Amino acid sequence: MITIRTMGTKNNKTKREYMTRELRASEDADSRRIEGYAIVFDTPSASMGVECLKPVYEEIAPEAVTKEMLDGCDIRMNLYHDRHRLLARSKKGVGTLEYSVDEKGVHFAFEAPHTPDGDTALELVRSGALDGCSFAFYMDYSDDTAVSREDAGDRVIYTIRKIQDIDDFTLTDRPAYPDTECAAREAAESAASQASAECVARLRERAGRTY
Repeated sequence: MITIRTMGTKNNKTKREYMTRELRASEDADSRRIEGYAIVFDTPSASMGVECLKPVYEEIAPEAVTKEMLDGCDIRMNLYHDRHRLLARSKKGVGTLEYSVDEKGVHFAFEAPHTPDGDTALELVRSGALDGCSFAFYMDYSDDTAVSREDAGDRVIYTIRKIQDIDDFTLTDRPAYPDTECAAREAAESAASQASAECVARLRERAGRTY
């Protein structure tokens, strides 16, 4: 389940954040590797509101994120979405932040740096105090192909089909995307706020419906 919040706009793009759950650390004291899934596909969000007396949910389709798109982004791995607490970075596919796209979602990995923030992140993940991760992205609501709407009987589902830009991945203590996870260990097994009323309205608009 996913929880989403709208963070702002830039160049006709709306910045959104999905927050994810479950961080684990390696029992190997020599390992500083943190890895997991920052994005999982086809996973329903937490309720974004109500539409026609039905709860509204959102999912990210596999076609929304490609390796080619990620290779064109400047993606920072931060601590608590604080750009001053940088842990790793991939600038147009080059850097200390690794990622790949598979049928499950977007997997990431990096070596925690030997810095105060790197040490803090690793220790908090290992202790379980830091148990979430998230990613922030921009999508263009002027693009009619960016989102689709489905009336699924007891719920309404909006599917994000095109993401314009990934802003960052982050480690956080306020997880809200429990179907993804991030682990600090030598080999990860698998990793995996309510959106504003304005966000829901824009999803409806782009899906070609007015309510």
